[in-house]
Amino acid sequence: MRIFNELELLHDLRDSANVCPLITAFRHQDQVVAVLPYFQHRDFRDYFRDMTVNDMRVYFKQLFTAVQAVHEHQIIHRDIKPTNFLYSPTTQKGVLVDFGLAEREGTDWHHCNCQYSSEDRRYRVQNSLYSSIRTQYRDAGQLPPPPAYPKEDSRNSRRANRAGTRGFRAPEVLLKCTSQTCIIDIWSCGIILLTLLSRRFPFFHSADDIDAFIELCSIFGKRRMNEAALLHGQVLQTNIPTISENGHSWEKILLWCTERRKTDLPLTDEEKEAVQFMSLCLELDPSKRISAEEALEHPFLNIDTSEAYPDRNEDD
Repeated sequence: MRIFNELELLHDLRDSANVCPLITAFRHQDQVVAVLPYFQHRDFRDYFRDMTVNDMRVYFKQLFTAVQAVHEHQIIHRDIKPTNFLYSPTTQKGVLVDFGLAEREGTDWHHCNCQYSSEDRRYRVQNSLYSSIRTQYRDAGQLPPPPAYPKEDSRNSRRANRAGTRGFRAPEVLLKCTSQTCIIDIWSCGIILLTLLSRRFPFFHSADDIDAFIELCSIFGKRRMNEAALLHGQVLQTNIPTISENGHSWEKILLWCTERRKTDLPLTDEEKEAVQFMSLCLELDPSKRISAEEALEHPFLNIDTSEAYPDRNEDD
C-alpha cells in the first residue's frame, strides 16, 4: 500500500513544476520498479557553505515552486530536506524527489486543538484548566504545586504521524498533533535556509523527538515553546537550567554560528532579509506560518533569476 500510495501521488504530480516526474512503473518478480528521469545535480554538502544570499534566493524559488505545486494537490511531502531536493548550482534548477512518506492532507485527522482557528485556540488556552489553576494560585500569592504524573497511566497514548527526518520535523509533529497539514513542509524549508545561513549541516543533532523539542526550546525559549505546546493540548515542563525564558534572536545565533560575534561584524542587509523570510517559515504557530504561495510572493523570492545571474545559462 505504501508503494502504491507513492506511485499514485507521483502520477498526480506528473505535470508539476520542479517535481521529479514518474515515467512508468512495473513489477519485476517480487519487486516494484519506478522509473524516474535522471537529473544532473551536486551533493548539497559540496556547495552549501559557498552559497551567497542571491544563490539562496534562486535555490528557494526553485524549492518553493515545487512545494507550491505539491500543496496545490493537497499533498504533504513530509520529508523535505537537502538530500530530497536535487539541485544544480550551475543550471540553477532543482527538483523535489522521494515521496515515500508523502500523504494526502487530512489522511490522519482526528480531534486536535489545532483544528480551531487562531482566535478559538487562544480562547481555549486562556480558559483551560491549567490556566485557571495557575491564576488561582497567583491571585492568592502562592506558588502552584509541582506537576504530578501518574505512575501507571492507563490512558491510550496519543498517536500521530511522526514521519520525517530528525532535525526537520515541525513543532506540531514533535507534539504529536493529529491534524497535521501541508504547512509542516514549510518548517522543513525554513530549516534548510537556517542551515545555509549558519553554514552548519545538519544544524540540529537530536537523537529523538524529546531532544529535538529541547533544541527548539534553547532557541525560542520556554515561554514561546510552552505557548506552542498549549496550542496542541500539551504543557511544557522542564528543569534544564540552560534553557532561558525568552530564548535568543536568530541574528545572535547566526553571528555565533559564523564566528562573527568575536569580530563585531553585523549581518548584512541581504542576510537580514533572509532571516526575516526564514522567521516566517519557522513560525511556531502553524496558523501563522507562511504558505508556499505567499513565500513565492515575498520580496526575498520575488526575483527574476535571469537578472540574478545574467551571464549564466544551461550550457555553462
